[in-house]
Amino acid sequence: VQLQASGGGLVQAGGSLRLSCVASGRTFNQYGMGWFRQAPGAEREFVAAISWSGTSTSYADSVLGRFSIPRENAKNTVYLQMDTLKPEDAAVYYCAATTMKTSARLSSYRYWGQGTQVTVSS
Repeated sequence: VQLQASGGGLVQAGGSLRLSCVASGRTFNQYGMGWFRQAPGAEREFVAAISWSGTSTSYADSVLGRFSIPRENAKNTVYLQMDTLKPEDAAVYYCAATTMKTSARLSSYRYWGQGTQVTVSS
């Protein structure tokens, strides 16, 4: 499966942004999906994940209550809705697909998108 992430940009602290990740292929609904991010000089870290059915989600503690990860299987798309953004949320955001139900581990994800930059001004 190929993944195309988009929706990044510049936003002020406290603002919102929605990232999209569109998958190619007909088997999107068989993959758990995740979002990860990587700030300059830092390791890539888990942000959020959702099961293939959308009934199970998980979040990093740092984004819990501010971010959500809905998906629309009919559109082969998973989103990352980011609210109340903070300067520390600035990073390149990556979407990824796993054959597991959900996972917070990078090694669980086989397919990765190209990344989209999110910048948060204070």
